Amino acid sequence: MHPKALLDACSELVRLTLKFDHPADAIVSKFFRDNRGLGPRERATMAETVYTVLRKKNLFDHLAPSGSGPKERRLAILGFYGPGDFLRSALTDQETRWLDDCEKVDPKDLMERHRHNLPEWLVQPLKDQLGDQFWPLVESLNLGAGMDLRVNDFKVKRADVQKELAKAGIKAVHTPYSPWGLRIAGKPALNKSEAFLRGDFEVQDEGSQLLAMLLDAKRGEMVVDFCAGAGGKTLAIGAMMRNTGRLYAFDTSAHRLDAFKARFKRSGLSNVHPAAIAHERDDRVKRLSGKMDRVLVDAPCTGLGTLRRNPDLKWRQSLQGVEEMAVKQASILQSAARMVKPGGRLVYATCSVLPQENEAIADAFTAANPDWVPLPVGEVLAGLKVADAQALCSGGEAGQLYLRLWPHRHGTDGFFAAVWQKK
Repeated sequence: MHPKALLDACSELVRLTLKFDHPADAIVSKFFRDNRGLGPRERATMAETVYTVLRKKNLFDHLAPSGSGPKERRLAILGFYGPGDFLRSALTDQETRWLDDCEKVDPKDLMERHRHNLPEWLVQPLKDQLGDQFWPLVESLNLGAGMDLRVNDFKVKRADVQKELAKAGIKAVHTPYSPWGLRIAGKPALNKSEAFLRGDFEVQDEGSQLLAMLLDAKRGEMVVDFCAGAGGKTLAIGAMMRNTGRLYAFDTSAHRLDAFKARFKRSGLSNVHPAAIAHERDDRVKRLSGKMDRVLVDAPCTGLGTLRRNPDLKWRQSLQGVEEMAVKQASILQSAARMVKPGGRLVYATCSVLPQENEAIADAFTAANPDWVPLPVGEVLAGLKVADAQALCSGGEAGQLYLRLWPHRHGTDGFFAAVWQKK
């Protein structure tokens, strides 16, 4: 595609994305479906340009007014993902001079908000938690995320998948914590590989794999994944159970569960039973009261732990939205807990980094439910032979009560988890 045409296309996609009326990945996917003549390189350039604009929106909003032309074009120029000479061949002389001036700006001379590129309501909660680690987190969020795979060890060994990928020219290394994980640099197209089509692996962040591990589901048990979504953790749990017992995958979205069917078929599992529910008090839930060995509540959340992948979330969320989400999370956790039988295990998890959605929910549940005993996550993970388990945790007297994963510390998305056992 001619540089000018590609820049025009980038500008249009930036314009559509910055409406914030739908998730960025959905807008990008629809644009590509509507413009099927775009090749892989053009798609990669456009997608990365949009995500760069979203990651650095505060900075680019600060620089853009000194330029000329439509704002979305100025933003696309600043965030353009590709060789500088290619981009400059699409610019006017005036735009070239403006871009040169922008590139001379020393980051040290910028205000904090133009360096961290976060909404103001989110900054202080992160600084309160991280102190001098705030800026390393910011840097990690702006770098984007790599790709982790979860090997389906019900069917195949991790080493075998690693060797098969190597033969295809894809270098994969063991993830540092999950025994199922492989980490890949870049974003190679894997969905047509034979190993993927056989169900030998799924794309899944290492942190998400650890959440499934915390449930520690056993052969022959009755288990519920209460907010199953697209089913990534469900499949990991089903493999842990060695395709025995009964694993219910509940979600309020029938659409998400439908999308799960293809993954389920590839996995080779037959112990998973997807079911759409109306809400957390659905009759299906009531009928299972006191019957489940283990329940995972991967609660709906702001998703702010996934900003490496979904930078639009920081602009689409608000403090009011966090408060509303916390009320919903507490209700879901309380309802899901009723399904667990005496001696059973309950896991609450989010992909958020905010205490309101994490520690506050867990602490309130413990205080309101004396028949539930908190289990230190550090000890649970150590028992599962996870390396350096304590470094993954925080809270409690020994700092091991809760799972707390951060992109800049652990190379995962931001995750939280709490574990209880029913008396």
